[in-house]
Amino acid sequence: MWRDRFHRSALLALFFSGMATSVAMPQLTTFFVTDLGATLPQAGLYYLTNVTAPVVGFALGRLSDRQDDRLTLFRVGAVVGAVGWLAMGLSTQLWMPFVVSVLALGVAGAAGAQVYAAVRDELSRRPSSGDAEVISTVRMGFTFGWVVGPVLGSVVGGAFGLRTVLFVTAALAALQLVPMIGVKAPRHVREAVSGAPPVAALSRRASRRALLPLLAFCGLGMVACSGDTVKFAYLPLYMSEQLHLPALTRGAVIGLQPVCELLLMPLAAALAARYGGMRVVMVGTVCSVLAHLAYATSTSVVGLIVAQLLLSAMWAALAGLGVTVAQDLYPEGVGLASSTFMSSIVFASTVGGLVGSAFVARLGVPHVFVVPAVLSALALVGMAVLARRIARRTVALPVEEPAAASA
Repeated sequence: MWRDRFHRSALLALFFSGMATSVAMPQLTTFFVTDLGATLPQAGLYYLTNVTAPVVGFALGRLSDRQDDRLTLFRVGAVVGAVGWLAMGLSTQLWMPFVVSVLALGVAGAAGAQVYAAVRDELSRRPSSGDAEVISTVRMGFTFGWVVGPVLGSVVGGAFGLRTVLFVTAALAALQLVPMIGVKAPRHVREAVSGAPPVAALSRRASRRALLPLLAFCGLGMVACSGDTVKFAYLPLYMSEQLHLPALTRGAVIGLQPVCELLLMPLAAALAARYGGMRVVMVGTVCSVLAHLAYATSTSVVGLIVAQLLLSAMWAALAGLGVTVAQDLYPEGVGLASSTFMSSIVFASTVGGLVGSAFVARLGVPHVFVVPAVLSALALVGMAVLARRIARRTVALPVEEPAAASA
């Protein structure tokens, strides 16, 4: 992989993408309150702008699957994202960042997912036994950027102010383009199976039916990871107000999860190569259930560390392998599969925010974490049913093909 310029470029582009996202996100609420005069409830409404993510992701994925070069949309998205973050840094009214998020940042995020589609196309042209490992390794670039970004954002914000953080974010969004200079990613067109009708000849009903497993998996993945927003909203509060942990300990607990996620991604990819991506994602979902139960029942920092380790296993599986599973479920449209899956993960923050707001007053902290544990358990059941149906369909195909040939 490291000898291939395309894969190196994709990894670096995703590194800058991860940095751009994570530099600004922890600072946005403070920016809205201190610079734009928002109340905390008003600032929290910003995350509802992600409600458009699945629709935008689906539409851009469809468009990508019709274009000759996968990276065209990626480049457009990087420019749109850079302009959007610049506009947010120049905002003087609270409504402006909300509009920017809906019109620009959602498009940028969905277009950025086309890097994964381009990687899959490249692997389809040059197949190997380690496709899951390659895509997971490329995804590690984004995760590493996500680890580095908050540190950079804190330093820049403390030294130069929060608007400067947003300008740095715009610059990082534009830097995604640099590793891809001169790189082309022609869309891979699958060869038709002998005796099978061409893709264009498939009925609209058949096309929609083929989409159902992908949409089901993306929805289940979204439910499984929606508890992350609950964690970010209430875990720091629980550690400071009820456990009375020092600031250094709180920071170490929060920072543990992305670091462990990065370290566990190669293991998740290796297990996927042996047992299949769906099974590893299901194991990760089990870890999500256990993690949120640990949050809900822990009365010391040890329990919270265990919970963070379990949640890092979930993210190593879902973030590292989820896009690969999605592409496998809809191989005739890997652009659509990539952007739909990544957009569903973005939309999970909206679902998690609504769930947390709905139950925290009734259950309190930390018992509110039982809700994402239940949601993850339901997602696990759904994934098990989906995996079983996919296995039945795969077994049935060899039986159907000879029958079609004899007809």
